[in-house]
Amino acid sequence: MTEPNRPPRLLLLDGHSLAYRAFFALPVENFSTATGQNTNAVYGFTSMLVNVLRDEQPTHVAVAFDLSRQTFRLEEYSEYKAKRNKTPGEFSSQLPLIQRMLDTFSIKYLTAPGYEADDIIATLVTQALADETAGLEVLILTGDRDSLQLVTERSTVLYPMRGVSDLARMTPAAVEEKYGVPPHRYPELAAIVGETSDNLPGVPGVGAGFAARWINTYDGLDNVIAQADKITGKKGEAFREHLGDVIRNRRLNALVRDLDLGVAMDDLVLTEWDRAAALELLDELEFRGELRTRILDVVAPAEDIPVEAGVDLDGTTLAPDAVAGWLDAVGDQTVGLSVRGSWGSGTGRVSGLAFALAEGTAAYIDVEAMSQADDAAVAGWLADAAKPKVLHDAKGPLHALAAQGWTLAGVVEDTALAAYLVAPDQRSYDLADLTLRYLHRELTQNDDPDQGELLFDEGGTDQGGVASSAMVQARAALDLSAELADEVEKAGGRGLLTDVELPLVRVLAGLEQTGIAVDTEHLEGLEAHFGDEVRKEAEAAYAVIGKEINLGSPKQLQVVLFDELNMPKTKRTKTGYTTDADALQSLFVQTEHPFLLHLLRHREVIRLRQTIEGLLKTVQPDGRIHTTFHQTIAATGRLSSTEPNLQNIPVRTEEGRRIRESFVVGAGYDSLMTADYSQIEMRIMAHLSEDELLIEAFRSGRDFHAETASRVFDVEPDAVTPEMRAKIKAMNYGLAYGLSAFGLSQQLGIEPGEARGLMDDYFETFGGIRDYLGGVVDEARRTGFTETIMGRRRYLPDLTSDNRMRRESAERMALNAPIQGSAADLIKVAMLRTDAALREAGLTSRMLLQVHDELVFEVAAGEADVLEKLVREQMAGAAELTVPLDVSVGTGRSWHEAAH
Repeated sequence: MTEPNRPPRLLLLDGHSLAYRAFFALPVENFSTATGQNTNAVYGFTSMLVNVLRDEQPTHVAVAFDLSRQTFRLEEYSEYKAKRNKTPGEFSSQLPLIQRMLDTFSIKYLTAPGYEADDIIATLVTQALADETAGLEVLILTGDRDSLQLVTERSTVLYPMRGVSDLARMTPAAVEEKYGVPPHRYPELAAIVGETSDNLPGVPGVGAGFAARWINTYDGLDNVIAQADKITGKKGEAFREHLGDVIRNRRLNALVRDLDLGVAMDDLVLTEWDRAAALELLDELEFRGELRTRILDVVAPAEDIPVEAGVDLDGTTLAPDAVAGWLDAVGDQTVGLSVRGSWGSGTGRVSGLAFALAEGTAAYIDVEAMSQADDAAVAGWLADAAKPKVLHDAKGPLHALAAQGWTLAGVVEDTALAAYLVAPDQRSYDLADLTLRYLHRELTQNDDPDQGELLFDEGGTDQGGVASSAMVQARAALDLSAELADEVEKAGGRGLLTDVELPLVRVLAGLEQTGIAVDTEHLEGLEAHFGDEVRKEAEAAYAVIGKEINLGSPKQLQVVLFDELNMPKTKRTKTGYTTDADALQSLFVQTEHPFLLHLLRHREVIRLRQTIEGLLKTVQPDGRIHTTFHQTIAATGRLSSTEPNLQNIPVRTEEGRRIRESFVVGAGYDSLMTADYSQIEMRIMAHLSEDELLIEAFRSGRDFHAETASRVFDVEPDAVTPEMRAKIKAMNYGLAYGLSAFGLSQQLGIEPGEARGLMDDYFETFGGIRDYLGGVVDEARRTGFTETIMGRRRYLPDLTSDNRMRRESAERMALNAPIQGSAADLIKVAMLRTDAALREAGLTSRMLLQVHDELVFEVAAGEADVLEKLVREQMAGAAELTVPLDVSVGTGRSWHEAAH
């Protein structure tokens, strides 16, 4: 929306310049329709246009295009722009599509025979600034520096710095700071130094600094020319020798400001766009995903929905003994439910409940004031699966309700999970943010005097706004559920939400409530041990350099490493040379200096000690740790764990495994059991790529990495050496993460050339993998998202970014998301199947943890064999893949002993 009382704003775009930049910023091979029409320039230009319309909110817009190279400048100087390469055919074919796009946006575009886009823009700027009563501000978006001569206090050039996404605002002050002359003098400076892109040669040996000094000293180019004989030295001599070029350059780079374009400012007013035509063109160009969404959001002023202040509610706080009657009247309607209270560490408490119905009625219950009849009515309604309920982020409330002695069933929607499946890369799924985004209203009650009863119960007791707030939240969850339903369907997430994520809430709540037993004495002993190690390594480090320093201070480390020990410089940062872990490890490999040995060890034992300190703080009075699992943190669908993070307990080092020894079987149970998928990501790769040799390697039942190594190196499996196996294992695990030849060389300690050859041999052998990895990125770029086996999407708008680093990062995500996301989906399904089978079999054994591809169980006496059989069957049957899902199982008194 345009800001109130803001002056009208004219936006002028150099269509040819910007489209050409977009063409070279985005790889042409990554943008084409099924018919072969290239679209990279259209995509980049449209993306830039939508961004600037959103950010600058102009009232008037026009786009200028060059008609041809045949202009009056070329007639005067036959070498004008002569060194420019011939316009690629892939570019020329896209200009009509860009102009069609502008037509659908109702944006006027202009050409002028014999003149350039710059001249059209200069004419429009002159017209706009001449009418002082209109008060137009002017923005000029162009990649041509000649337009800097148009900059004034009321006109600004937006100059693309990289591609078409990073714009510099060239105001009069910015132009003078960069070039040393005011905007109207810029073409004089350009006349002296020349313009390579226009093939206008400047004075040899004279740069912008000297040219600016001359112009400022003599007050303009005309005076520099008039007093050319006073300029001494070789530069003065060169200037006099090329005076003809300078005069010609100045004549040619002067923009024409009085063309007859046949348009007035009123003709450039931004009007309502042609939605049907735009959607048809977007479909024709196969533009989907993020750009399509931006276009629909930004270029549709008729659909701009104002944010409402709040919601109207007809609500009341129910008096004691009135609950049963109110709930009976609700019947089978879907109810928005908000639980007030607190929760954490697998437990909680309830202070109030709020209910909201679609027709606008709502009610609040003060739990502490309930009668026994109220308690029974609430318990029965909550536990009734036939009574549909909608909550936001239901797991926490579920804990609080369970602590109250109530069971929650019939949850048909969790709006936090629904929003997550629609937009998995958001940082937060806060109810207030979602209400604003999807419902276009604040999470408040409208200030209506008729709604005063919301703040008081029937006895007149002031509820202090708690009741009102809770009912507003219940209503927001209900309305969000309806609003998100179509979005979930569009994202292909309905099956995942209904069959996986929603049922998993109850399973995760059960894991959190159960927790896992901890040997605190063992943990405390480890804490003391690593504390001693910290002191020992610090003293050893001090002894090497002969003084004490703060080993955690990057500044002090920089002095020691690079000034006193003269070690090779690491990557430069804003605060000096980096001293992060990777840099120090690389330095140690190069130098093997003992100070680095002790420093790295010091950091490692500090990290281990801090891990143990964090674990000890979270042990509850029952002697168990109750972690919290999150379903909406990782965009790939993986679960995460906090307070404490039990998915980050070290496992690959001996000292890390000593920490796992602290997690033990609890009282009343015989042992712990762990079960995990073997090589799950490579099995998913085999399924998705349909590579016959990879599938055969898994079906053989032999050592997978040795089997694939034998294929790549063309030797018998029993002739595969440990070195061969290690190389192919690194390849197998690195492929889904976009492993490069350089990365593989670093990982294996070999030359990049050897790593490249190894990768070539690998892909020659497993052509299906090569084709899949290339295809998955192309498909994601076309659709805007990746998809797991079960349809979980991850949206990656940066796949079409003109920023190379962001684009390559998104490409690595596109490779990884279907593999890692499918693994995440499989383990979730395995948890649901296993939980249901445990209940159906009536076993006392229980699930405790999920750690990536691993499940941890507490085994009851006499149930080990039946539990192992049950777990293997349920995990192996989580999905139908072209290769078997292999499950490894181990048991022991501790988590470490149960490893396999």
